[in-house]
Amino acid sequence: MDRLILFRHGKAEPDSYSGDDFDRALAPRGLAESAATGEALARAGFIPQVALVSPALRTRETWAAASAHFPQAEADFDNDLYNASSAEIRMAADEAGAGAGAVMVVGHNPGMGELSLRLMVEGGAPSDLIARARSFPTGGAAVFGIDSDGRATFEGLYFPDRQS
Repeated sequence: MDRLILFRHGKAEPDSYSGDDFDRALAPRGLAESAATGEALARAGFIPQVALVSPALRTRETWAAASAHFPQAEADFDNDLYNASSAEIRMAADEAGAGAGAVMVVGHNPGMGELSLRLMVEGGAPSDLIARARSFPTGGAAVFGIDSDGRATFEGLYFPDRQS
């Protein structure tokens, strides 16, 4: 893996049809933000070969909204990513990245935000962006180059525009 893209699911509805967190769908805003983040990543040239996606409804819908911008990406719905820790997310990405150039993980906080912050610090991100990323929002993505020793270099931070 030479690039890691961490993509937090879009804004979800507060409740699900089943009452289970796993079944929460994206809100209309979450669908729009997921598609916009996917477009921004693709426009910047950050295109995954593999997408590891938590099987929760909101992460599957996030991937569905963004995946039009990554038509060649192979999606892998990984049960271990539902509420995974930052260490579990990184391990899954490293395993999937053995044969891929760029890996995207579509997952959940707190693991996604914690891993993003750790890699931003490790990867030399500007301090103002690190401060901004402390509350890794829904629909946000962070991008890192990964060297042959597994060290990260910060490449980009994409947060949904919530001005409108």
